[in-house]
Amino acid sequence: MRLPSACLVVLVGPSGAGKSHWATENFRPEQIVSSDALRAAVGVSEHDQRAGADAFEVLDLILARRLARRLLTVVDTVGLDPDRRATYREVARQHGVPSHAVLFDTPAEVCRARNRTRARAVPTKVLAGQVAARDQVASHIDGEGFDGVHRPEPVDVVPAELVAAPDAAGRQRSQPIGLRFGLQLSSFAGPGGRFDERLAETAALAEAVGFTSLWVMDHVVQIPQVGRPWEDMPESWTTLAWLAAHTRTARLGTLVTGVTLRNPAHLAKIVATLDVLSNGRAVCGLGLAWWKWEHDLYGWTFPRTGERYALLEDTLQLLPVMWGAGSPPFKGQVLDVPETICYPRPVQANVPILLGGSGEKKTLRLAARFADACNVFGDPATVARKRSILERHCEEIGRDPAEVRVTHLSTAVVADSRREVAAAVERLGSNATTPEHTTERLGAGLVDDQIGRYRQLAEAGVHTAIVALPDLFAPGALERFGRVIAAFDPPAPA
Repeated sequence: MRLPSACLVVLVGPSGAGKSHWATENFRPEQIVSSDALRAAVGVSEHDQRAGADAFEVLDLILARRLARRLLTVVDTVGLDPDRRATYREVARQHGVPSHAVLFDTPAEVCRARNRTRARAVPTKVLAGQVAARDQVASHIDGEGFDGVHRPEPVDVVPAELVAAPDAAGRQRSQPIGLRFGLQLSSFAGPGGRFDERLAETAALAEAVGFTSLWVMDHVVQIPQVGRPWEDMPESWTTLAWLAAHTRTARLGTLVTGVTLRNPAHLAKIVATLDVLSNGRAVCGLGLAWWKWEHDLYGWTFPRTGERYALLEDTLQLLPVMWGAGSPPFKGQVLDVPETICYPRPVQANVPILLGGSGEKKTLRLAARFADACNVFGDPATVARKRSILERHCEEIGRDPAEVRVTHLSTAVVADSRREVAAAVERLGSNATTPEHTTERLGAGLVDDQIGRYRQLAEAGVHTAIVALPDLFAPGALERFGRVIAAFDPPAPA
């Protein structure tokens, strides 16, 4: 049984069916909410039936709080009351969390035998009523609205995007399709030794295992989603120039440069220089910019959203002019460049421009008009929807949608066993600095899990999967992900 790391699990079965034993074998104690334990907490013991109403009131409160935080929660009660099951499903739905039921069809004689061994046995008539209710529930629970109804089996808890991965991995093995992979260098907090040497060795190894592009964030302070503000965050375009000197084929870009952080004409010069130094491997990632604190810290102006969109649209049009023939003047909504002089010219006739963000009304429309690629987030269904909207914007202006590639940024951890997956999640999750950096977002799984995950993204229209590896500097991390890349060989067309 594969369950997403953020979900509700409702156990359904009579006393003696083995619910609590199964739960403790498959989930951590803090993930299980037991009505018996709550009766002991609010009453004199777990058998205190007078405390039942209070126990369920506490259960409802715990359930709501945990699901609001997208924490996997197992409700260990008999689960035979249809109204309570409906309430649990509704709470899960309100918080965008899937709900699963586990139906224990343990034979009645086994339940009775187990019940007789208890220090406080459930009355025979009560147990008989529970068994009859379970049999009745079994006939219609599939239609109640749970996202899944299961029999008790061993459980794999995986990130939501990996739940359907086995089937997708099978498709990749039987009918392989291409996909390119980029490595996002988002954290530089690695082991000891010289920073420059570690970065060069990492880039060279990434290229060797099959990554076709290397990306850095364009920030001057580490962002809270990844680390702490005092962690190393080298300047992006300088770093890309260093990477150019220590790689041979990988494309090099920012994901993405905030349009407010540099004079756009100067940015064109920087990108052109990188393209020359890398012999035509530069990619210019652009975005609206979002972190006001960083702007305040360095004395940059942080305009209102509308002004930043105007600046972004002008920059998207200015850059190709700066890189093109001649030096004509450029006048946009907010930019005025009297002569677009930029020498040396880029090696590439057209330096690719990647637009970060997936806003459906503005950003994707700008991507359709001016960009060569756009970067989106989300699960395959979200990506497919964004791709469809992008195609519609392209069709409105008469552009071939195939001219705008879709890239996708995600986080991944690859391990060789479930035990190693759990250890990695425990280790890396403990380094979280914000609620957003949860273990659910680590994307941890086995090689086959990741193959299935990226197959689904490729099917949704992704051309390049850009991956951040939280354990990047751990021994074997890049090589393990290289086994995922190998499943997509040959990659998608350049």
